[in-house]
Amino acid sequence: MPPFLPAVPLEVLTALFLFCFVSSVTPGPNNLMVMASGANFGYRRTVPHMLGIGVGFSVMVALVGLGLMQVFDLYPVVRQGLMVACAAYLLYLAWKIAHAAPPEGGDATGRPMTFLQAAAFQWVNPKAWVMGMSAVTLYAPDRNLGAVLLIATMFGLVCIPANSVWILLGQEVRRLLHRPGLLRAFNWTMAALLVASLIPVVYH
Repeated sequence: MPPFLPAVPLEVLTALFLFCFVSSVTPGPNNLMVMASGANFGYRRTVPHMLGIGVGFSVMVALVGLGLMQVFDLYPVVRQGLMVACAAYLLYLAWKIAHAAPPEGGDATGRPMTFLQAAAFQWVNPKAWVMGMSAVTLYAPDRNLGAVLLIATMFGLVCIPANSVWILLGQEVRRLLHRPGLLRAFNWTMAALLVASLIPVVYH
């Protein structure tokens, strides 16, 4: 284990790994977007998107644990405003995904999300905020530096296998959607699911 990380009992480390992996692999904006990218652009072209998620989310978790949660505690309106911005941006991304299918031919229009775009997206991803704050609350309640960095590192490690499942699923779906009309329908379905992922946030 890297020297900056604390010594943690195996059972706690296992529980943290399971929490990070399950929360990362279950449906959410990141997974729906990489699945759509896998279907439209393939695995290789989606790798920068996947790596951007891992790095961007790890950095966000670290900053949440080391100060941002205190800001939300003191100023709840800041968190509410952030959730509104997240919802607006997700609606925009849903529109982009819905219009990624080509009117003719087999190649999708547009380009896959870049590393920096994917990293920046974590800051307007409502599920990412919920995951990060929940992990810090459960596994670093005193917001100790070592514990927060451990959580951030674990999320970064589970990103590749968790997101790869969805990218490969999208790539397999692409083989079935050889007709442009079917690919268009798939993208509209992904867009609708992305909008639906906002429901728990709005309800909360």
